[in-house]
Amino acid sequence: MRHGRKVNHLGRTHSHRKAMLANMASSLILHKRIETTLAKAKELKKFVEPLLTRAKEDTTHNRRVIFGYLNDKESVKELFGTISDKIADRPGGYTRIIKLGNRLGDAAEMSLMELVDFNDALLLANADKPVKTRRSRRGGKKEGGSETSAVEAAPVVAPKADFPIVAEDETPEAPKAESDESQEDAKSE
Repeated sequence: MRHGRKVNHLGRTHSHRKAMLANMASSLILHKRIETTLAKAKELKKFVEPLLTRAKEDTTHNRRVIFGYLNDKESVKELFGTISDKIADRPGGYTRIIKLGNRLGDAAEMSLMELVDFNDALLLANADKPVKTRRSRRGGKKEGGSETSAVEAAPVVAPKADFPIVAEDETPEAPKAESDESQEDAKSE
């Protein structure tokens, strides 16, 4: 029984799950992106993010601990070499999961998992965009200064209605003066 365990076992034994996550983490570190199912990607994120945090500080102890998880010399070298330099100033959130849709064979939800700092196309696109400043929706003061034109300074007055405004209960009375004048004009012509 589960008894409140929050980890997804992915239908595998403990040793199989541990080996699978270690292999997927090594592949992610070496290739910077992998395509997998959404459930595996979510579990891999929980597995690899603490390793990436530990890799920020290059000590012998951290190297041994990470090697204990990954069991791959090349991925440990890559992690402490190029990856730790790029993620040094990032406070967390080193990976990104992008949903791709369902797989044809068994309709499993597929996803692309990648290291955030290594997506060159997205980084170049973000560098080209101008930085937007956040403006208040209240319409606060603008940058032009305190000068206002005469049009802006004039108070806005609503035009007067030709008929009196009445409540919904009352029936409006038609203005008699206008109707009498219009009848007299019609008779004189």
